[in-house]
Formats: sequence, C-alpha cells, structure tokens
Amino acid sequence: MNNTETDAITGRHSARVTSKNTYNDGLFVFDILHTPYGCASWPALWLSDPSNWPLNGEIDVAEAVNNATTGNQVTLHTTKGCSMKVKREETGSISATDCYNGTDSNAGCGVKGPADTFGPLMNSNGGGVYAMELRSAGIRVWFFGRNNVPSDITAATSPDPSTWGTPLADFPGTDCDIGNHFRNQSIIANIDVCGDWAGATHVYSGLNDCPSNCTNYAAQNPSAFDEAYWEFASFRVYQASS
Repeated sequence: MNNTETDAITGRHSARVTSKNTYNDGLFVFDILHTPYGCASWPALWLSDPSNWPLNGEIDVAEAVNNATTGNQVTLHTTKGCSMKVKREETGSISATDCYNGTDSNAGCGVKGPADTFGPLMNSNGGGVYAMELRSAGIRVWFFGRNNVPSDITAATSPDPSTWGTPLADFPGTDCDIGNHFRNQSIIANIDVCGDWAGATHVYSGLNDCPSNCTNYAAQNPSAFDEAYWEFASFRVYQASS
C-alpha cells in the first residue's frame, strides 16, 4: 500500500509504504543502499499495526532525523508493562528503558548506534544490512556495514543469527511479554516532514544546527530534500515452517 499525505503547514508530502502482509514473528533482513537525510526530514524503517497502535506495538528498526549525523536509533513503543531494565547483550548505547508510550512523550525504549549506522556516513560506505529478529524470547537488531555482511545473509538461503555475534540492540522478553505486545506487524518505510521529533526546536536548530525553523525551511527549500530518499536492494522475511 502506497500512501502520501500533504503537510498542511509546509505544503510538502510525507511518504509511506506499508506491507499488506502482517507478522507475529520472523527474521526480517533489509538491505539498504541509501538512507534519507537532510534538515526537516524524519525517515524511519519500522514495523507496527497502524490500525491498532499502540496496542500491538511498534518496532523502529532504523530511524533518524534531519542531517542524521549521530547514527541510528532502534526503539520499541508499547502499552504498559514492557521495560528493558535487565542486563542486555548489545553493542549500542541505551537511551531509555521504559517502552510504555505514555512515558516521556512516547520516547520508547531506545538504543543508539554509532554514526555509520544511518545517514551520509552509512551511505558513503555503500549502505548496509539491518536484520531484526522478532520472537517470544525477545527482539534483536543487527547492523552490518557493506563489507561485513554475513555470508548466510548474502546467500539468502538459511541465515542463522546465532552466528552473527552481539547485536546492535537487544530487547529481551524478561520484563516484557513480546508475543502480547507485538502482533500483526506490517513493514513500513516512510519519510515525514518536520514532525514532533525532527521539528522540535531543541532538536532541529539545537542538536542538528539546521537553519530557520523547520516548517519555514521545508516550505522554502525544495533542494533540502535531494538526499531524502530510501533506496533498498531487498527486503527478505524468514519464518519457521509450520
């Protein structure tokens, strides 16, 4: 399903593509050649049930805002009763541990990756592969730079996460019933214009040093979106045979 939605303030369109298939579990492998970036852009690659949010949860596999120079943030958003305060095996840095959407203005429980996991640095390195595993034991996300993609992913036969080493983000089911919080997940790729995160003053002009204010800049500078596009080599979903 392809959707575009006009932003009444900026006059520009946000864009969203949503899969018709939905999933309760699986291994999702996204080969990304180019991630979107640029002031006033808010791109994300995520899974959710848009008709039943936040009841059925949200998994943000790859997300950043504006110039995307600080890397990717992997985040879960849920209803009450899902937290990540236990010991976890991951290479990313924890930004929050309460996944409940009512905490800190729906910040979710996030894990930050290094600068080369999103944006211009990732793109200049030839992109890379994100792999997300959704199962009752927990949710894990790996990132592999273009020169470090495991051979079983490249072969696209039977990828085995147990051989990939420590993931970028680890969300164990210890204090979160994964099967209850994450259901009927569609794959979604979108690019929003400004919005609550990218357009917030302390983020837009503070952390990202973008000019003017977000809505004015978006409306008056079409060239700002020259790099605001996704380019994928492939999406692959693996599930156990029933």
